[in-house]
Amino acid sequence: MIPSFSELPPVPAQSVASERQPEALARLARDARADLARLNLPPANWVPSAEGPQGQAVLDVLVVGAGMCGQTAACALLREGVANVRVIDRAARGEEGPWGTYARMVTLRSPKHLTGPDLGVPSLTFRAWYEAQHGEAGWAALHKVGRLDWRDYLLWVRDTVGLRVDNGVSLVSLEDEAGLLRARLQSAAGPETVWARKVVLALGREGSGAPRWPAFSSLRREDPLAAGRVFHSADAIPFEALRGRRIGVLGAGASAFDNAACALEAGARVELFARRPFLPQVNKSKWTSFPGFFRGYESLDDQRKWRFYTYIFDEQVPPPWETVRRCDAHAGFGARLATPWLDVQPQRDGVRVVTPQGSEQFDAVLFGTGFDVDLLERPELARYVDAIDTWARHVRPEQAAAHPEAARFPYLGPGFELRGSGAAHAQALAGIHLFNWGSTMSQGALAGDIPGLAIGAGRLAQSIARDLFVADADLHWARLQALEEPELLPTRWYVPPGER
Repeated sequence: MIPSFSELPPVPAQSVASERQPEALARLARDARADLARLNLPPANWVPSAEGPQGQAVLDVLVVGAGMCGQTAACALLREGVANVRVIDRAARGEEGPWGTYARMVTLRSPKHLTGPDLGVPSLTFRAWYEAQHGEAGWAALHKVGRLDWRDYLLWVRDTVGLRVDNGVSLVSLEDEAGLLRARLQSAAGPETVWARKVVLALGREGSGAPRWPAFSSLRREDPLAAGRVFHSADAIPFEALRGRRIGVLGAGASAFDNAACALEAGARVELFARRPFLPQVNKSKWTSFPGFFRGYESLDDQRKWRFYTYIFDEQVPPPWETVRRCDAHAGFGARLATPWLDVQPQRDGVRVVTPQGSEQFDAVLFGTGFDVDLLERPELARYVDAIDTWARHVRPEQAAAHPEAARFPYLGPGFELRGSGAAHAQALAGIHLFNWGSTMSQGALAGDIPGLAIGAGRLAQSIARDLFVADADLHWARLQALEEPELLPTRWYVPPGER
């Protein structure tokens, strides 16, 4: 029997952000730096310097994206003694990733105790950050992590470990020459070209494709009638302008419900539609959050990998129950399940939506349809798109046809590196590491969700360190031979080099 509203358990207190205690955070930062020093982190840089074709300086690693994944990957590289790293992000400080921009949940979905950006240092955990400001009792009372708390925590970790990020800098394109990668960047200061041995693309949830806009015969994204009336959940949406309006939302996941809630809280009336007859009920991906899966999945054969994640994708992820209750708390909210949209028609006075049951008129509509994985959408990789290997080439044609999006995922190597379907760009692709949602089919959810982040960042950094060492093996051999640190000089047994 389905319980009535009055029988449902109360929703725990939630807050998007807690009160800041700057002095407490400064003390914790000092403690964390002391812990890092005790662990001898970061170690000294060991990578020999390189030069570009005309003697230009060369980065060992360019990390593109300074959100949760890019920041953690860069920190992991520093911990491996790879110090010649530059981190860029097109957004302003604090707007990296979704937390302060298009994420519209109150709290994170993940349990509060999960770790990741700390890379195993207790004083760098979110719990340490929160308890420093609100005490153990505050931590015990916390239901889930506030969205803006998580953003500010990430910035605090960055500042505490001394990671520099160049904000307002975008990657325009990647090319290869003389065994190196040439990255063309753009910022307010103008264009810039940098050379790198490795590039980590940590471009977030959309970094392997683009926001998923459903295809409808009457809808063109560039249609002026769609402007201000048709939105994707990743857009900047003027919710206050929706007050008193009737809004249609397409989707049954977290982003659809989050945005519906924001519209309701702004005073709109919202009707949410989904093609499923009932909402997804079980978060199957949550089952994967244990060390054996995170560490072992990459070593499975292709058919087993395909079986695991196409099943998880097909089952889909339910919206957080707190978010569903956030919507249900408004009298102006309704949900129409088993009601797909057949067409979306922007008009001068609103948007007409066609369903199998007839048509509906809305003042605006919003797609909570997530992000697609399709490297054809990534301008940074335009030179290599035709050569990048994908999962479509590693499963049977009928499997790829049954799961077309899974088939578009890039087929990565063990260190998150791109692979080519031919030899022409093989070396260049091996230098490009994809550390975002696009790596999921090959690596599991190690580069997008908090539970596997530390394992993923560690694997990425260790793989890059290994590649850099192997590439410079002869230089390291010469360094070994040239080493002259006379251990026995303070004794009577010392023998000078010329007498040995």
